[in-house]
Amino acid sequence: MRGKIVIDTNNYYPQRDGHVAELDDESTTVSELLQAHLPESHVVKAFNNIYFEHLLGLARPSGSEDRSALAIAGDDEGAKKTVADLLDDLGYDTVDAGPLAEGWRYQRDTAAYGTPYTEGWGPRT
Repeated sequence: MRGKIVIDTNNYYPQRDGHVAELDDESTTVSELLQAHLPESHVVKAFNNIYFEHLLGLARPSGSEDRSALAIAGDDEGAKKTVADLLDDLGYDTVDAGPLAEGWRYQRDTAAYGTPYTEGWGPRT
């Protein structure tokens, strides 16, 4: 994985994954922990806050008024640009949440986790 972009889609659920002290005490994020395990890769957090079945149904062409946006976070601007381009190709705009440390803003138990893409939310049903 050296030099490769790794898209982190992980979500930490202690009841499923077992407890990880650094995540439980919020001294790091899931993506920062992954980056520590892959120090020569470029980790970008994406796709973790949308249900997989919504990916196809919510995709829209670039410029569409009802196009959804997906959040990304990463420490490498070039890697984030590559992931943003991929999202655009897949039918999504991008919201850059900043560095990996800010990825907590759209993880489990936050308002941005899944809620914007669920049935009945916003203009789509």
